[in-house]
Amino acid sequence: MNTIKENIQKINMQIASACHTNDQENISPATNRQNTVTLLAVSKTKPAAAVEQAYNAGQRDFGENYCQEAIEKISTLSHLTDISWHFIGPIQSNKTKQIAQYFSWVHSVDREKIALRLNDHLNETSQQTKNQDTSLNICLQVNISEEASKSGIMANEVFSLAKVIDNCDNLTLRGLMAIPAKNSAHESYKKMHSLFKALQAQYPTVDTLSMGMSNDLDIAIANGATMVRIGSAIFGKRT
Repeated sequence: MNTIKENIQKINMQIASACHTNDQENISPATNRQNTVTLLAVSKTKPAAAVEQAYNAGQRDFGENYCQEAIEKISTLSHLTDISWHFIGPIQSNKTKQIAQYFSWVHSVDREKIALRLNDHLNETSQQTKNQDTSLNICLQVNISEEASKSGIMANEVFSLAKVIDNCDNLTLRGLMAIPAKNSAHESYKKMHSLFKALQAQYPTVDTLSMGMSNDLDIAIANGATMVRIGSAIFGKRT
């Protein structure tokens, strides 16, 4: 069985290969893709010890779906000061204070109410600590395949919610996130890339297109992904 370190090396090689193929074949309008795709290690349900192994292998960005589980890991690993924690799961209103406190990124904002609550909690934190650098990086989750079972806004709602984020002092709009349906991934990823480019043209802070997982990493990168979310291929299957 491969170690976490070996798995991370393998995934990074796959990312580099996909970027190179994309450049060579000019699959998408993106250019100079080498070293521009961030690996987000999805560590949900995995112990802090596994996260630390990944950290020791050079990984710095970690994604968590469950707030309380994540907080326990974040607290345990507080000595690793350069870890960047990303919240990627559905957001309950009663969890926004904790998410604002413990995470640097939130990928799953899909409601104005959630955005405003995150911003308000950061205002409270700023007043308490007198720390001006409390900005939270935000990606809007798009239900690009329009599945009833999935969270996310519709494509035609992106710009109205983006405006809300842009008007929040403590939130920085960084881009979009999606989990397309498996049977329409390629088409959905193309739509996401077009939406991302349109948003990027309007907001200079937008630089992140979070899409692609273990089974469709290559397709996502071919369609402009700048961040891929990989879990089982790094940490093994969830038990």
